[in-house]
Amino acid sequence: MTLVVIDLQRVFGDPSSPWCAPRFGSVVEPVSRLVAAFGDDVVFTRFVAPAEPVGAWVDYYREFPFALQPPDAPLYDLVDAFAGRPTLDATTFGKWGPELAARVTGDLVVAGVSTDCCVISTVLAAADAGRRVRVVADACAGADDASHDKALDVMGLFAPLVQITDVDTVLASPS
Repeated sequence: MTLVVIDLQRVFGDPSSPWCAPRFGSVVEPVSRLVAAFGDDVVFTRFVAPAEPVGAWVDYYREFPFALQPPDAPLYDLVDAFAGRPTLDATTFGKWGPELAARVTGDLVVAGVSTDCCVISTVLAAADAGRRVRVVADACAGADDASHDKALDVMGLFAPLVQITDVDTVLASPS
């Protein structure tokens, strides 16, 4: 089982960022507990801008030009609690693909932001690929509370491939 921590980056935690998840700060401690329990079996992901957007991403970055920065820009850094950890970087919302699949041992336990964007995109693609996924609801934050809850409800529809759970349950269960 592998813990996948989705996009705990400054750009989503900084209140002045247009992409701030308002409850971002509340997930850092629960994610830290999970990271400590999973040891080396943790993958951190980062959303980064492409060098040259293509297709619908052109319009997306026209709306969010502040984000067209290189991957090493400070806004794309992991927040201080996780700074310096290796990351799997992607220019897409969903992080599931061959690179993440190669790093995952067995089932996925997923935490991070934003529940209603990058988390749901990753979870549904992994489930569709046949992986069991546990989404740790109290270690995720959405664009707002209503969107977070709606995303959890949608992911819950994919049971038994996707299970919605909480930190205490994950920490109490055998791997």
